[in-house]
This record gives sequence, C-alpha cells and structure tokens, in this order.
Amino acid sequence: MSRPLRTLLVDDEPLAIERMQILCARVAGIDLIGTAQDGESALRLVEALQPELLLLDIAMPGMDGMEVARALEDVALAPAVIFVTAFDQFAVEAFNVSAVDYLLKPVAEERLEKAVARVAAKLANAPPRPAKSQWTEEFWVPHRSEVIRIAAQDIDRIEAERDYMRLHVSQASYLLHQTISRLEERLDPERFVRVHRSAILNRDRIAKLRHDGIGGWYAEMNDGDQIRIGRTYLKRAKEIAGR
Repeated sequence: MSRPLRTLLVDDEPLAIERMQILCARVAGIDLIGTAQDGESALRLVEALQPELLLLDIAMPGMDGMEVARALEDVALAPAVIFVTAFDQFAVEAFNVSAVDYLLKPVAEERLEKAVARVAAKLANAPPRPAKSQWTEEFWVPHRSEVIRIAAQDIDRIEAERDYMRLHVSQASYLLHQTISRLEERLDPERFVRVHRSAILNRDRIAKLRHDGIGGWYAEMNDGDQIRIGRTYLKRAKEIAGR
C-alpha cells in the first residue's frame, strides 16, 4: 500500500502508550488516529474511527486484548490485529484469533516495520472495503462482565433512563450511556422513528397506532407494549401509516 495504515493503539499503561506513540511516529506505514486504555473503549473507537490496524495489548483490566480480538471476529470491517505485549505465553492463542503478528515489549522499530508491512501486504490483496454507511449498524454494549454486540436492526425500541438509553432486544434489554438525541442522529430514519422525547421505535415492530379517545395517541408494538406518542412527534409517527 502506498499510504500509511489508519491505526488505533490500545494499552492500559499511559507510559506504554507514550512509548508506542513515539515509535509509531518513526514508522512511515502508520497513521496513528487514536488511542484507548481499555477493551470497551477500543471497540467503541473501532466502530467510530474504522481503523485498518489495531496495535493491541493483551493484559488489561476488565476486557483484555484476546476478548477484544474475539469480539472483532463478528465485525464486518474489522481492523487487522498486531498484539503488542510483555508476555510470550499468549502467542498460540493470538494466532487462533487471526492476529497478523505478535510483538514483545520493548518493541524494536525494525520489528514493528516488518509487522506493519505484513498487514499492508495483506490489505493490498484484499477486496476493497464497501463504502461505510452513515448510519450505525451495530452497538457494543457493556453487560455484566462482557461487551455485547447488538445489531441495530434487532433493536425493538429504545427508552431513555436518565443518562442512559435502554435498548430493548427481544426479551432482553441493555443500557447504553448515550443521549437520546445523539442516538437518534446515529440511527437510520428509514428504520427508526422517534415518537416521544424519551422513546425511539423500530418501525418494523410497530403493529398499529391507537387513539385513546381523549386526545392521546399510542404506538402498539408487536409484543403488545403501548408507547405514548408525544404531541411534538405525532405528525412524524402518523407518516408511518401514510396519514
């Protein structure tokens, strides 16, 4: 490839990040676009920034590097992974999750250059990436000791709970730290409609719109739940029924 790779650096130690930033600046094949200090943040930045390469530490508190790599196996436009670690005992497991290379700290500049060249050669022979949709297709949501991947199309409805959004998916629900206005901006309006200041619905899950006879309107979902439609959003909701 004739251009540097868009690269995300993930390490829980600030000093290690600083050292790798200096090293990356010396390698022509790297365009460092961001850093993260934990696995959950790394997945969110992968979604937001679409890097081509992940320089990924393994031993991190919470979600470790191996768990991040496994989560990326289900991502359509996942970056190539180069593990950067102080431990050599994870090498076999690293290649089981399709890592391109495995670098031991402290990383030598020449060794990093060779690893990046391997990634560049791999990407040069890969089919071109499809254009990224302007709408978010999936969310990574912390849940207990895991980070759950939720496809946007699988969300039935979203309801605000203070500083969090509750994503209802079939019989389960998950909390996402996000404002409802920001979430509305990220969702495809052909698929989702906001019906209240605290509710967004998947259009395909709406069974009918119902008037209560005293001025109120409700959206009845396929599962029977009734969601009140705010007056501000009533016109938009009625457009679903062509009214």
